[in-house]
Amino acid sequence: MGEISQTTSVTDWPTLLKENTRGGGYANIAPRQPKRVLWQTRLGRSVRSAPVLRDGLLYVAATRGTLDAIDIETGRSRWTFTVSSQIHSTPSLAADNIFFGSDGGAIYAVHSRDGSQAWQTRVSGEVWTSPVISRGTVFVGTSSGQIHALDAHTGSERWAQALGGRIYSSPFAAGDNLFAGCGDGHVYCLDATSGKVVWQAETGNGIDSSPAVTSAAVFVGSEDFFFYAFDRRTGRVLWKHETGLGISSSPAVGSDVVAVGSKDGYLYAFDLHGSLKWKAHAGEILTGPPVIAGDLVCIQGPGTVAFELASGKVAWRAGLGGAVQAVPVITEQAMYVASLNGEIYALE
Repeated sequence: MGEISQTTSVTDWPTLLKENTRGGGYANIAPRQPKRVLWQTRLGRSVRSAPVLRDGLLYVAATRGTLDAIDIETGRSRWTFTVSSQIHSTPSLAADNIFFGSDGGAIYAVHSRDGSQAWQTRVSGEVWTSPVISRGTVFVGTSSGQIHALDAHTGSERWAQALGGRIYSSPFAAGDNLFAGCGDGHVYCLDATSGKVVWQAETGNGIDSSPAVTSAAVFVGSEDFFFYAFDRRTGRVLWKHETGLGISSSPAVGSDVVAVGSKDGYLYAFDLHGSLKWKAHAGEILTGPPVIAGDLVCIQGPGTVAFELASGKVAWRAGLGGAVQAVPVITEQAMYVASLNGEIYALE
């Protein structure tokens, strides 16, 4: 079988935090303050995962157990794929398929063109993590504490590795390794080919934050109130910074800054060596990941809040009819947002 293509165009947003390599949420385009709603579509069920985008279709998974492909020109659903349990997993697109997990303990590959099923594989527990696809392999974590590696073409299992607790932190693939946070309070670095643990690093509480990885460091938040930078090769703590409450938000990394939200309601921006550049209040509790977009960083508070990346000053706010937890999809034409009440918005 040929390699699953990872090519991404500028306008595509094929997975959680945009890229399958998962360096953290980053977009080249600084979004303007939305002035109007291009369209609004009600799915009729809560959406807790993030939408993804490719070739003019926005894919949205809902807790009711549906995956919809929505035309971004009209807001109408092209097709709907239904499973028998809830979906909290953010889908990932690769080649001609879209991959996601369900609360019923299955991983699905669905043909993105028509919504027909390519394959389905049972795994060890609920799947709230977003699949990451790298080198023809689909990696997911489960509530039972296992990382599963599946063949992206067939769904057959290549390996499974038990970690020390439930996994709601989406794994990130980078080079030959896979990085994941775990409910036992550890960050794990695994060999992506075999699943063997290369190193593990301890924090003081469980980890639901998904790591962001650079050439030198692994960044992740913990429920122990601290934000960490670990050495990518060894797992040694490079630096850490305390916030006011636990951190389940996943970080976003730019060229010289890393940003993360905390349950204390503040968005924090650090330089890559650990110095606090600024912190800014964005809402009561921040759990969703920020996205660095050009010279702005956006996060979901009570609506979308955009801060100037250099200073932390509020650039604009965009309120919506429902609470938003998922990271938005940002393009030159519009920003696409999914709310907890099941409303999908295209904002211009």
